[in-house]
Amino acid sequence: MVGAEATSVRAWTAALDLPGLVDVHTHFLPPPVMTKVRAQFDAAGPLIGRPWPLHYRDSDEALVEVLRSFGVARFTALPYAHRPGMADWLNDWAAGFADRVPEAAVCGTFFPEETASSYVAARLDAVEVFKVHVQVGGFDVTDPLLDKAWGLVADAGTPVVLHAGSGPVPTEHTGPAPVAALLARHPRLRLVIAHAGAPEYAEFLALAERHERVALDTTMAFTDFFSEMGGPYPPALLPRLRDLGLAGKVLLGSDFPNIPYPYVRQLEALERLDLGEEWLRAVCWHNGAALLGLG
Repeated sequence: MVGAEATSVRAWTAALDLPGLVDVHTHFLPPPVMTKVRAQFDAAGPLIGRPWPLHYRDSDEALVEVLRSFGVARFTALPYAHRPGMADWLNDWAAGFADRVPEAAVCGTFFPEETASSYVAARLDAVEVFKVHVQVGGFDVTDPLLDKAWGLVADAGTPVVLHAGSGPVPTEHTGPAPVAALLARHPRLRLVIAHAGAPEYAEFLALAERHERVALDTTMAFTDFFSEMGGPYPPALLPRLRDLGLAGKVLLGSDFPNIPYPYVRQLEALERLDLGEEWLRAVCWHNGAALLGLG
């Protein structure tokens, strides 16, 4: 199966004269954590909200080989904490994963706790991308316990992939308003809004237009599967999305391996937007390469 999938992905990138793909939103987690995450998807848990049959399920080593077979030249681990005392353990694991996997960016996370600024400060020289998951973590991005950490990350210019949209299931802390408040306090934050902010597409697009260092990732947002949860991407926004992508501020994300369909479906969904080959090349290679320092 992977052989045929790899052929289809590589044919897609070759048609655009791309050397491969840069995927800023993939997940690798410590095995006990990934087991629990998969159980949530299998059970369509409360933060999943619907059947979500995982298309990929294997060891880290095997899944890395899948991405390599697709020609993904750079990708992420994106650990995220959901309780105090967990984040820096995840950061240790992610650092080790990046040591073992040359294509993997060094990733980290943080959580609202007294030690957050300390462990963020200690890792700023190494971490290439942070991940913060508001929905799973169950916290407000403006929590005072995070303020110093946000300031450190903003000053360093380290990108943060932020899941703050209300898809697939809203919580009291999701949505664009807390993120707007965070950016009012730390306007230099380099945020990548996961899932293009689904389903609050217009509001998060406007934040990316308004703030120099705010971007969007494409993760699942334009696929039929995700559209069934938050509604399809509004056609009226597409010209603005095109401009944003050509300005370097839309990046390919997939959510691999925790997706309920073959990897190529995300690429085909982007192509169906009909925003042009230049836009596709920017989104699928150039913008991510700039973010992750890939020459």
